[in-house]
Amino acid sequence: MNFCRSLGPASPCLSAFAAGQAAAFKMFETINRKPEIDAYDTKGKVLNDFRGDIELRDVYFTYPARPDEEIFSGFSLYIPSGMTAALVGQSGSGKSTVISLIERFYDPQAGEVLIDGINLKEFQLKWIRQKIGLVSQEPVLFTSSIKDNIMYGKDDASMDDIRVAVELANAAKFIDELPQGMDTMVGEHGTQLSGGQKQRIAIARAVLKDPRILLLDEATSALDAESERVVQEALDQIMVNRTTVIVAHRLSTVRNADMIAVLHQGKIVEKGRFTKQPILVHI
Repeated sequence: MNFCRSLGPASPCLSAFAAGQAAAFKMFETINRKPEIDAYDTKGKVLNDFRGDIELRDVYFTYPARPDEEIFSGFSLYIPSGMTAALVGQSGSGKSTVISLIERFYDPQAGEVLIDGINLKEFQLKWIRQKIGLVSQEPVLFTSSIKDNIMYGKDDASMDDIRVAVELANAAKFIDELPQGMDTMVGEHGTQLSGGQKQRIAIARAVLKDPRILLLDEATSALDAESERVVQEALDQIMVNRTTVIVAHRLSTVRNADMIAVLHQGKIVEKGRFTKQPILVHI
């Protein structure tokens, strides 16, 4: 350091030290930060009898990065155990925000998110997330084998468990056709697989949890028609006897839902179920 000072205040050596000091400050600030929603906190409720009723009750919410833009202002929604509910509406209406609140990626500023009548904040976060399966529009795959990517859903899963999940996800056929089968490397971000294959791997990972609640956030919107058909067949299999929340734009994704809720500017403006006519039957 003394040598750097001897070179003068404009030396590249001093600039490198200053940049390193600034980077270290940010790094230690991040390490020492205490998150409001701590996934590693072992305190909280764990239920023996978990049904999967979902209720958002009089919820007020804004994203931390956009505090002046209110998403929900007294939003309420009830989804009984075992029901498939579809949320539709234009972009920015609050559909994906419902998913984020149920997963407890965020907490509402006011109101409650309830699971089986208990405030989500009272549950042990790691435990409740194990009861929830999430399949999003862009599946996150890691640079490892297909088997390892599926096992992120359940670390202690046996090969029999994995095989059942793969069958339910309609992924067994294409995996068996690969030269290394389950041990095939997916590449960085799954680049060695097609969109439909990546999505079915993500579905298998969600199914491996055997979740009581299943969240599908635009799970087929990025796929072509043939891939969508195959993935939708897989989703139809795993939605049986689970509380399912679907966020979608395509009619083919939501037509079998027990309830369709139309969202507009953070409010439910219409609710019903699909009929052959282009209208909703109100329920």
